[in-house]
Amino acid sequence: MNIAHLLLGSSREFHDQAALARGDAVHLSYRDMWRKVSVMSTHLHVRFGLAPGDRVAFALSNCVEAIEVMYAIWHAGLCAVPMNAKLHAKEFAFILANSGAKLCFVTPDLATTIAEAAKEAPDLKEIVDVTTRPYAFMAVGDPNGMAECAPEDPAWLFYTSGTTGRPKGATLTHRNLLVMTLNYYADVDRPATGGSMVHAAPISHGSGLWNFPMLARGVVQVFPESGKYDVPETVELMNRWPDCSIFLAPTMVKRLVEHPAVGDLRPGALRLISYGGAPMYVSDLKRALEVLGNVLCQLYGQGESPMTITHLSREMHALRDHPRWEARLASAGVSDTCVEVRVVDEEGRRLPAGEVGEIIVKGDTVMSGYWNNPEATAKSLRDGWLWTGDGGAFDEDGFLTLKDRSKDMIISGGSNIYPREIEDVLNLHPAVAECSVVGRPHPEWGEEVVAFVVVRPGATLTPADLDRLCLDNIARFKRPKDYRFIEALPKNNYGKILKTELRALL
Repeated sequence: MNIAHLLLGSSREFHDQAALARGDAVHLSYRDMWRKVSVMSTHLHVRFGLAPGDRVAFALSNCVEAIEVMYAIWHAGLCAVPMNAKLHAKEFAFILANSGAKLCFVTPDLATTIAEAAKEAPDLKEIVDVTTRPYAFMAVGDPNGMAECAPEDPAWLFYTSGTTGRPKGATLTHRNLLVMTLNYYADVDRPATGGSMVHAAPISHGSGLWNFPMLARGVVQVFPESGKYDVPETVELMNRWPDCSIFLAPTMVKRLVEHPAVGDLRPGALRLISYGGAPMYVSDLKRALEVLGNVLCQLYGQGESPMTITHLSREMHALRDHPRWEARLASAGVSDTCVEVRVVDEEGRRLPAGEVGEIIVKGDTVMSGYWNNPEATAKSLRDGWLWTGDGGAFDEDGFLTLKDRSKDMIISGGSNIYPREIEDVLNLHPAVAECSVVGRPHPEWGEEVVAFVVVRPGATLTPADLDRLCLDNIARFKRPKDYRFIEALPKNNYGKILKTELRALL
């Protein structure tokens, strides 16, 4: 089944209802969106010469064109490669080269960066700016029949950083995306036809993945004119397009709750905030419930099992009289309907309640593997189970509490940052003898990056030197916010760096 069938069904059922909006204005109805996507798919085949299974990338700040591009890709039987708009040119280059993308759509703010990255991506034939005539021309012509796709065909390559420092493309199939959509209705919400979703978080990640359950229910998907998360603008859009669902990282929820504009929210404007990507402090969560009411649902997932491992529903958030209410707020909730979740030891043996082990997941939302990376696939997928790399423990009621996110991963502002990636860059400097990167708690962003650095004897090194190196090689949000120069890194008898001791120094 082609996931684009969701749009076909909605175009028949919801016809002239708004499907996409830019700011206050309707952009396309469901019927018009279906026709435009159909015509665009013709251009993808005829004008750009793409064949079924080819990969098409996009680097877009949040905009209505992102949804158009995605459905045109799937309508044509191609595979989408969404890229985080905040990445560095070298990171874009790796994803473009690794995926073998032949075409890339961009917004003007990223056109120059992608043009630079394209020099290292030999398969990439053309870059299309969605604000130019070449893109507008893609809406001219006759509709094309939708391509047939098998459920196991790749639909979305979700590039997620790995502990090796190289991004890995989690291959999500049409089946993965459809089951994830149905699970939304089972565990999160069944949005009302005519409601809205405001895409304030990056479309390349969680917010974009929620487009499917919204589109299938006749919800209008709204994109801020600014293309980013601005609290007053977001509140205005919720009021303009009421019964609004929105996906936010915990730091974004905190910014909403603490901003004076939250007082302008009208009754009925906000339906649901689904939050995830990082744990949320219980104090912040209780404050959000106090200010916003019972509109929160927590999600725990990975790119490898998109948005679908566990959930803490609105109903669970509301059970204030439960003796373990606060402990549950600190948890990631219970297993999703569509998956089986276990906590196991190193041998894969299930652990009893209260014991910490690795979280593993099995179900029809689990990826088919990592793109062109059989070694990483074999390590993460074993006997049908996804080994998440996350540590956790179930309580006696089946609530999962996360204890360690992918060992040493840092989560800042809802974005995953792997220390190894930053360490690899810092080690490029000739004055660096050794380094180790850890996360430090931050009241707004959850965590911030701190680098411990050992300088070679006789060499001189400043934080500014390392800042320049990082800005030349990785995304700005991954750059350390603090550098600590020390004589030696703490290590165990086997030479392994003891990051727990480094964290203790902070």
